[in-house]
Amino acid sequence: MQRRAKRPKWSSTGARSLVAGFLVGEGIARSPGDIRDITVCSGERCGHAGHEDSAELGNVADVTLAPEAAAVPLRSRGFLTTSACGVCGKTSIAELSVSGNFDLSADHTAVTAAVLAGLPDALRAAQRVFDRTGGLHAAGLFTAAGELLAAREDVGRHNAVDKIVGWALRAGALPLSGCVLLVSGRASFELVQKAVLAGIPVLAAVSAPSSLAAGLAQEAGLTLVGFLRGGSMNVYTAPERVVPV
Repeated sequence: MQRRAKRPKWSSTGARSLVAGFLVGEGIARSPGDIRDITVCSGERCGHAGHEDSAELGNVADVTLAPEAAAVPLRSRGFLTTSACGVCGKTSIAELSVSGNFDLSADHTAVTAAVLAGLPDALRAAQRVFDRTGGLHAAGLFTAAGELLAAREDVGRHNAVDKIVGWALRAGALPLSGCVLLVSGRASFELVQKAVLAGIPVLAAVSAPSSLAAGLAQEAGLTLVGFLRGGSMNVYTAPERVVPV
């Protein structure tokens, strides 16, 4: 009889933040009270109805929502999402956008170009798992003065952002006014949407944004910075927040 390899367990703290951040990005959770409980099953038998075979499914999280959050209409998800896809299961472009609860136009945060230029090195210094593997994306949350508030890593950029947003939600810190979110790789539509729904006024990426990302950023009043490398950068939207000093 062949013995099945045991699946790796999630860090329960990281898993709960990931799930909480995902729910913010879906427009379901807006405050800590919207989530009553998150139970992480860690790839073993859950004991919850319908999850008797959770070992076959891998890591499982059961979420209990508050009644008002549970009443939010769920947008269609055609299939399981993975670490490689932030918008899997959406059936149309119109389904991608979720209305935000925070007014970014009222956030007059200013960040200097010099501070922005130093953020990639600051985030890189906090990537402990990347140091061992060389193969993870990262997201970092900074103050406008360049102080690192939180850094998270994952094989998917959107998962790393979800971990930060979920951490902030559970700490009662949303909206993340006055903050800068830095992501490794590209700035995609879903990353802009996650930033908007978390009330983050500035999103920076070390690579290019997509046209959909720039369009949503413009509409939402988010400052979108791309190609943030070696002291140079492109500011695509809401440039008034970036001080050229």
